[in-house]
Amino acid sequence: MCNPLTPAAYRAPDTGPLDPEAPPRKQYPPAPEPLPVPVMDNHTHLDFPDGTAPVGIKAALDAAAAVGVQGAVQVGCDLASSRFTVEALDQDHRLLGAVALHPNDAPHYAARGELEAALAEIERLAAHPRIRAIGETGLDFYRTEGEGLRHQEHSFRRHIDIAKRLDLTLQIHDRDAHGDVVRVLREEGAPGRVVFHCFSGDEELARTCNDQGWWMSFAGTLTFKNAANLRAALAAADRQLIMVETDAPFLTPHPHRGRPNASYMVPYTVRAMAELTGSDLAGLCNTISENTVRAYGSWT
Repeated sequence: MCNPLTPAAYRAPDTGPLDPEAPPRKQYPPAPEPLPVPVMDNHTHLDFPDGTAPVGIKAALDAAAAVGVQGAVQVGCDLASSRFTVEALDQDHRLLGAVALHPNDAPHYAARGELEAALAEIERLAAHPRIRAIGETGLDFYRTEGEGLRHQEHSFRRHIDIAKRLDLTLQIHDRDAHGDVVRVLREEGAPGRVVFHCFSGDEELARTCNDQGWWMSFAGTLTFKNAANLRAALAAADRQLIMVETDAPFLTPHPHRGRPNASYMVPYTVRAMAELTGSDLAGLCNTISENTVRAYGSWT
């Protein structure tokens, strides 16, 4: 489940530990070399706690901008974090937003008889002009099972409907559920713009995304030693359908796996993408930036 914090407890990146006694795993990694062309982090959670130093939204985005990450999509995953997202959008123009009920949270709302009311509030929150996506929504067969899966799929279908009616991008959470996610998208009719957040599939799913025109957003997991499936997927992916994200504070890229993640860490993943695809770094940055604007619209 999501456990968003109050605004006073925002945590964001620092280029090093402020507390020398803090455990190394809780210290933010050093800032990477800046990218030659700016990109955007299209999935982050600024309301999640991690690291040693509480810092506000502006400081988090300033740290990202210093290394060539010029904007981010702040993502909600329950009512509290979706409300936070809407409030955050009014604090800094470098943010766009997404609101939704995470697939693992939907069964809890359903168990309390609150799912339809929660979905109605998500739709109301999505009216903010800087909310550009419904997400993260989808299916998660890793943490949910039994009757919860029925509620999860119902919630996913309702989110698809909201995205289509409001003409918003759909941001997919897909964990161990590739075939069923694709099945539901086809049965419901996918929105015009679909992003597989933290792409976790293989070459086969990448080719399906190519065929359907669905974007694939790669996170720090791409750099993990056991991620051969993601590297094969990236190799197969249409370059006009790839993006980058952190999913911060989770999924910190190699060589800092296990430490806190934040938007300023995006360059590690972009450089890995360039190396794996044999791409010119500046050219790849341009492509990622253009793809991201096509998916979510302009930040300005």
